[in-house]
Amino acid sequence: MTTELTMLGWTLVLALVQILLFDIARTSQYGAKWNMGARDGAMPPLSAVAERLKRAQDNLFETLPLFIAAVLIAHVADRDSALTILGSQIYLACRVVYVPLYAFGVPVLRSLVWIGSAVGLGMIVWAILAPV
Repeated sequence: MTTELTMLGWTLVLALVQILLFDIARTSQYGAKWNMGARDGAMPPLSAVAERLKRAQDNLFETLPLFIAAVLIAHVADRDSALTILGSQIYLACRVVYVPLYAFGVPVLRSLVWIGSAVGLGMIVWAILAPV
């Protein structure tokens, strides 16, 4: 398996971890009975950390389909290279760092890390579209 596909696999693990982190934060606030119920009633607002974890998860899910597509296109088109390897590693590393920065409400650094993940994704796309 290529490095890029391995990074994709670990990014999917990160997505699962982010789902669990948000669900744990929400369930710890609303309780297990609510979590196992129909969830029909209006609930009080989530805590700031739970809200941030949800936004971090949503943010990953905005770019994850693009990352999946880029890695798979690079692989299928045989455009894997040092650039796609580094781009996928940067994307994953930045996405991992992004979660605690967002959860703890770190403003500027969080945005810079997000830009880093976008750069990593852009590196893969560049490798796909660059002339041979």
